[in-house]
Amino acid sequence: MARVTRQTRDTAGPLKPAAFLLLVSLASGDRHGYAIRKEVAARSGGSVRLGPASLYRTIATLLESGLIEESGHRPAPDVDDERRRYYRITERGRHALRDETHRLESLAAAARAVMPIRGKS
Repeated sequence: MARVTRQTRDTAGPLKPAAFLLLVSLASGDRHGYAIRKEVAARSGGSVRLGPASLYRTIATLLESGLIEESGHRPAPDVDDERRRYYRITERGRHALRDETHRLESLAAAARAVMPIRGKS
C-alpha cells in the first residue's frame, strides 16, 4: 500500500496523475472501481490505464488521506451488482483537486511562456 506522508495528509498535493484523474472522475458523481477505470482511460485519451492493482492502491491512498470515501448511494438493485463498492469525492478531495488543477495550470502557463505555440515556430 502507498505510504501516506505528512504532506499528503495536510495538503494532498501534488497528486500523481492517476490520483488526479480518479478525483476528476469522482467530481462528477459516485462510481465503482470499473467505472472509474473506464472514466480515467477516457479522460486521459488512453494514456493512463489503471490496472486493478494500481486502481485499488490509488483508491486506498485517497481513502486514507480523506480525499474520497465510500458512498452509501447505490443504483437500483436491477442494474447494480451488490459486490461493487462505490466511491465519492469528499470536500477535502474537491479542494485538493482544485488546488492541483491550479498548480498544473501554472506549470503549463510557465511552459507556454517559453515555448512556441503548437503549429508556430
